[in-house]
Amino acid sequence: MKIETGLFEQERTQLTSLCYRMLGERAGAEDAVQDTWLRWSLADKTKIHNPRAWLRRTATNIAIDTLRSARARRETYVGPWLPEPLVGSDIATGEDHFVLAQECELALLWAMEVLGEHERAAFILREAFDIDYNEISECLGSTPAACRQMVSRAHRKLQNSGPRFNVPPDIKEDLLFRFFKAVEAENAAEILKLLSPDTVTVSDGGGKVSAALRPLFGPQDALKLLTRAIQKAKQNNELTVELITANDSPALVIKGLSGEIENLVTISPDDQGRVGWIYIMRNPDKLPRLNLSSVNL
Repeated sequence: MKIETGLFEQERTQLTSLCYRMLGERAGAEDAVQDTWLRWSLADKTKIHNPRAWLRRTATNIAIDTLRSARARRETYVGPWLPEPLVGSDIATGEDHFVLAQECELALLWAMEVLGEHERAAFILREAFDIDYNEISECLGSTPAACRQMVSRAHRKLQNSGPRFNVPPDIKEDLLFRFFKAVEAENAAEILKLLSPDTVTVSDGGGKVSAALRPLFGPQDALKLLTRAIQKAKQNNELTVELITANDSPALVIKGLSGEIENLVTISPDDQGRVGWIYIMRNPDKLPRLNLSSVNL
């Protein structure tokens, strides 16, 4: 049992990262990994020749089934559904199993919603974990050639989604800082200069708090939404606007007097270096409840 537990614990962080990328939900990822552990504990180990591959295959297929069920539930979700952010100091120590999952940008998680379940799994296994196509095909019950096609299709769909992924950190941080400072100053001209003509703004209130009930397209709607949020924060002395880290990227948060986060905002550039995608999380069920270390703007 110690050997079985030891091997599983060695793989837990990667399995959690895999399931979080599949589901975009912390609790869902934890449940999928726990289900993987239960199946591992009951499996006949004498018939498992590659335990790590077996664990990846099991976790992936559990995540695929979970994603199907989650998407069915999201059809009745109030307004747009956005992936749950992983906030820097909420990932407390190196022992936290979501450390690797932080590497996945929120924009990429959101864009991957256009992919089918198997397509998404193939893309994640190949691009995030560098798994060879033979193992991916065994995992998905397909052929290596078909899996290559799935990954290629996923790339095309994601390239057409708008945001850029894997932007050099210094470029992204500079854009984020300039954008957040312009928003705080309510400098409409500078905000519009930084926004792409095709900017997409998505906010998630989950029916718990007010939020736009559909994605907003274009810079004018983004300007109105952000300006209104900052004005409210300034009018209410109990609110503060700060910078933190979410999914390894800078994010703006509006916090109440007790330190509770009420809004979390982050962005991704387009291919011209302007803001192409704005993510606003308002659903309290998806926001961290910790007092987070941050930087005042």
